[in-house]
Amino acid sequence: MLSRMALVDQWQVIQSNLPEGWNTAQLRLTADDQPARVAAMLASAGAGRHGSVVTFTVGRGGVGSSPDLVRRLLARLDAERLGGELALAAPVASAIPPEARVRTPPLAEQWLQAQAALPADWSDVYAELELASSDYLERGALLIAPVNPARVKGRLAYRFRVARRQGYGASGEMTQRCLERLDGERITGRFRVLWALSDTKPVYTQGPVWYVGGRAV
Repeated sequence: MLSRMALVDQWQVIQSNLPEGWNTAQLRLTADDQPARVAAMLASAGAGRHGSVVTFTVGRGGVGSSPDLVRRLLARLDAERLGGELALAAPVASAIPPEARVRTPPLAEQWLQAQAALPADWSDVYAELELASSDYLERGALLIAPVNPARVKGRLAYRFRVARRQGYGASGEMTQRCLERLDGERITGRFRVLWALSDTKPVYTQGPVWYVGGRAV
């Protein structure tokens, strides 16, 4: 009796046959043994189980679990010899024609665009950086550490302050350099300004204080 192909290899075959420009695909894994254990190990990919069948979604650009995450999870199943048959559970989402795709600017460029939209006398900014994939969280946090980012609970996002001349927050130049580091490693996402103040003049303090959920940020 021939042994079944490893799950990682099955995924590579499926991925190689997906249409160019695909964005999401739903996968079905029929477990040979211990389906509850298989579903638990795929929980971070949003897996659901019905009997011995475990389904989950893989996608690109922040939709579903990233292909790299799926590959790592399947490799763990292979390492524990929890095999099965992997297949597409539904038709692949229609690819977006190249002419219809919206280009997302690099993060450093998004910061420059955000600055251009601010008043000429802006002094303080509370910003948010939302990453496109959970794969980017740890590396992204390391690369932007100089801006003192705070993780947003339940989201793939960090928030931090930017000070133009003085006070709390990273400088605009440091913010630019940190975002350029992300761009250099092809870490994508969305940058936006949540709040901004103009021409603040601190007195007996280093700068203004914002409160979110009753806590100073």
